[in-house]
Amino acid sequence: MKKLVSIALLALFALSLGFCVVAGASQSPAGTVDRVVVYKSKRRLILLSGGKRLRSYRVALGGSPVGPKRREGDHRTPEGHYMLDARNEQSHYYKAFHISYPNAQDAAKAKEMGVSPGGDIMLHALPKEYSWAGKMQALYDWTDGCIAISDEEMDELWTLIKVPTPIDIYP
Repeated sequence: MKKLVSIALLALFALSLGFCVVAGASQSPAGTVDRVVVYKSKRRLILLSGGKRLRSYRVALGGSPVGPKRREGDHRTPEGHYMLDARNEQSHYYKAFHISYPNAQDAAKAKEMGVSPGGDIMLHALPKEYSWAGKMQALYDWTDGCIAISDEEMDELWTLIKVPTPIDIYP
């Protein structure tokens, strides 16, 4: 029985590695990114240029990914229209783009609820001590509300995305 469980776990691990490689595979981008779109339910980030898809990445989200971010500490990834408005190469993470959360609607909803909307939401790579995880990081929602990709994928985004660039985050 132990041997069967070991084989099953090994097969699952091998499959997940293959999934990660295939999930990030795409044609080389050609063009300037003018919009980033995230579909939370699909765990998918898409780079667009003139409405055409350039590249797609599997992402990890906040630990409570269903529903929009409403308050500080809820571990949800926001939903709405924002801007990638700054870059940070000196982050706790390999590299990060700042997302302009909260927008006016988020702030008004939080005020109505009598809570802080939170902030410091990023599109970031892995914490430096976990860079070895690579694309496997997207198999689990682990952030505090941010959107995460691998370091290798962040290097691609770093060359393709200029600041500011709109980012739309959908359920």
